[in-house]
Amino acid sequence: MKIALAQLNHRIGDFEFNTTLIRENIAKARAAMADVVVFAELAISGYPPRDFLEFDDFIDRCQKAIVEISRDCYGIAVIVGCPTRNPATKGKPLYNTVYFLAEGRIVGRANKSLLPNYDVFDEYRYFEPNRLPYSIIQYGGKRFALTICEDLWNMTDDPLYIRNPMEELIKLKPDLIINIAASPFHYDQHRGRKDVLIRNAVTYKLPLFYVNHVGGQTELLFDGGSMVIAADGTCIDVLDYFREDFRVYDLENPTPNPLPWRGGGRGEGSIGLIHDALVMGIHDYFHKMEFSKAILGLSGGVDSAVTLVLATEALGKENVRAVLLPSEFSSENSITDAITLTKELGIEHEIIPIETSFQSIRQTLELQFRDLPSDLTEENIQARIRAVILMALSNKFGYILLNTSNKSEAAVGYGTLYGDMAGGLSVLGDVYKTQVYELAAYLNRNRVIIPENTIRKPPSAELRPNQKDADSLPEYGILDKILYRYIELRQGPDDLIREGFDEATVRRVLKLVNNSEYKRYQTPPILRISPKAFGMGRRMPIVAKYLS
Repeated sequence: MKIALAQLNHRIGDFEFNTTLIRENIAKARAAMADVVVFAELAISGYPPRDFLEFDDFIDRCQKAIVEISRDCYGIAVIVGCPTRNPATKGKPLYNTVYFLAEGRIVGRANKSLLPNYDVFDEYRYFEPNRLPYSIIQYGGKRFALTICEDLWNMTDDPLYIRNPMEELIKLKPDLIINIAASPFHYDQHRGRKDVLIRNAVTYKLPLFYVNHVGGQTELLFDGGSMVIAADGTCIDVLDYFREDFRVYDLENPTPNPLPWRGGGRGEGSIGLIHDALVMGIHDYFHKMEFSKAILGLSGGVDSAVTLVLATEALGKENVRAVLLPSEFSSENSITDAITLTKELGIEHEIIPIETSFQSIRQTLELQFRDLPSDLTEENIQARIRAVILMALSNKFGYILLNTSNKSEAAVGYGTLYGDMAGGLSVLGDVYKTQVYELAAYLNRNRVIIPENTIRKPPSAELRPNQKDADSLPEYGILDKILYRYIELRQGPDDLIREGFDEATVRRVLKLVNNSEYKRYQTPPILRISPKAFGMGRRMPIVAKYLS
């Protein structure tokens, strides 16, 4: 028996596109003499559909698509994910279902048992977990154990669920495991995912075929990496990362067919993977929203420089516009570095000084501010003037403004609401400042694109004379270590102090993080590349006193 894996970039709620894409890959699988072709979790609707699942019309269209696709299933079977109504009078209204289609009809189905309800996942909001006895799908002389993503993840030493679907399915003597998934990327996920799949194959002594989504869905980035694991735990093959892929395997001798090989993962190490994820995320955000052009403020600093290079890779130099908005405090080196970068990339740039606008607003407020010294207020005015100009250009010419703030700044509130925190998409909002420098080095790995001076000089907002980030914050090398332990690892102040961090610094940083929550509620969507990103995966109260 030959089994095809179709790793595709679906669109949420675009049923015509998804159905056409699936049918095209059924035809491809049939042409490759495959007996079965496997698609990802909720491939019909796209993932995550979120509150679209509350619309009857949305579910009706999902079911209509299943019927339409089943008509192509002659001489080949299709395994595909789709939301399904729960016929029971009690419980959640839907199931997360994997369908087995063959001979023009629905041969069988299985509902997801283990529903993730942590971090970015919210499946129990919509779906009823499977509580029925498990069954096996028989086709072509083989017995299929159908599972959906999390159903295989209860194999760790610290299990999250009290039930393990495979412990029940194995009693029915399956010949292979199919796992369809929607497993989003973060820079550690691919390793843990592979370990879990291997552990299942070895424990149950069965070959395992795993299909994941690929593509950006707003903040969630799906890296693909679908794979085939032999019964002895050998990883037979891994499909490409961060782009669509399709391969066919012989169940009895599961070595890859000699289809054109495009490589399994392009970026080397976590920074390379982060780079690939961000480029894909920018591209898909624009492409799926039917936007084409981006604009950003280019300061001469490393954050805007890295954002500009990533956007150029994702969208093409002809679709990116850089605007320099110098103030009286901008250094000549910053302006020169920014211009050098635009020339290196071959993109348009223009210079719009903000000094006249700044003085005009100061004069407007002269009566209200009289006899008061300049402070953070004047710095924020400059940042907001820049945002007004960038948004005016965005409106007039149809650009989407890219936000360039990094995770370190977002964590401690080192940014101006309606100023440098504005934008339609936050590219680096889940990338710590120290990682931004690593990204800059990665982008310069083959040739110097970002000027070395941009990378070497002390970071500064340049909103007052001789300003440096270090005047207001701990050095980023220390700050990021504290932030990572607090945000990603959820360590408290006592844990951090025991690890050797200065107590005053720890308490100050954690207070800044918690007191800045109101700002983060007003930021654009952030491309997620870490295990704990700001946004839907980290839900904190604004009005709270914990560590504040």
